[in-house]
Amino acid sequence: MNFKAYIAAAAIALLLLLVGCQADPRAWFGAGGEPKDQQHEMNDSEAVMAQETKDEVHVQLIGLEGKPIGQARLTQVSEGVRIELESEHLTPGQHGFHVHENGKCEAPDFKSAGGHFNPQGHQHGMGNAQGSHAGDLPNLEANPEGKVKFEYVAKQLTLVRDQPNSLLKSGGTSLIIHEKADDNRTEPAGNAGARIACGVIR
Repeated sequence: MNFKAYIAAAAIALLLLLVGCQADPRAWFGAGGEPKDQQHEMNDSEAVMAQETKDEVHVQLIGLEGKPIGQARLTQVSEGVRIELESEHLTPGQHGFHVHENGKCEAPDFKSAGGHFNPQGHQHGMGNAQGSHAGDLPNLEANPEGKVKFEYVAKQLTLVRDQPNSLLKSGGTSLIIHEKADDNRTEPAGNAGARIACGVIR
């Protein structure tokens, strides 16, 4: 090989080396363009941030047959938690409506939801002088067609995690609709009868 050919070959080799140094780093770090461990850390951090700032939750309510009968939207506001609910297929009239302590809605009776959400250990009834359960809510009113549209701000509740009265506690909580009205006096659930609808809050 003469001297000119040697110089040309060396130049080509150097050019290939420079191109190789500018190759896509994803070939080293995985398809995402970041080291896999770093990417995992960022995803975990983003998930924690989303949990801490979660200010709206949607809840689907199911009836005893396991079919959807309504939905609720829970929104964190300055006064507490705004609960907006729309439901159908209920008997006309009033129905007890509460937050329960477990995030479970298992057939056939929704007893898996546990008792009322009551982290402070108060007595039942919104008008109780001893203080009501955190999960006590006003009765729903179904119209002659069995439909409900309800809105209420529960000042005793929050969607902020790690608070004693948080609906997003470990294991979640649930919304329960009862077959009859809550009398706001009788322990433990206002003589409201069977649980006829349930929705998990998480």
